[in-house]
Amino acid sequence: MKRIINTVNAPAALGPYSQAIEVNGTLYVSGQIPFVPATMTLVSECVEEQTKQSLENIGAILKEAGYDFKDVVKATVFIKDMNDFTKINGVYEKYLGDVKPARACVEVARLPKDVKVEIEVIAVK
Repeated sequence: MKRIINTVNAPAALGPYSQAIEVNGTLYVSGQIPFVPATMTLVSECVEEQTKQSLENIGAILKEAGYDFKDVVKATVFIKDMNDFTKINGVYEKYLGDVKPARACVEVARLPKDVKVEIEVIAVK
């Protein structure tokens, strides 16, 4: 059975997609950009702050679905500039360091709303 996850504690979808979908004990969280949910505005130009906000948004979706960061098995990090890799990792490790899920990190030409980072995860119960 498929369950759609939606919370006001994470930014509303910018297009025709769900914040997350749960199927058979697996949660697929859509890419989260660093928007503040209450205002739907960019948190800051600082890549560390953007990474933190993206992860806070993921945390809110995980919580709404009854999951936690410890349940994350796969993460994909999309970044605008690979030179920010170390800065992003520093923040990422604070949220997922002990969990150490499988991960891909790729530099992309452009992200929605011209943010510097977008992160998606898969979590399993």
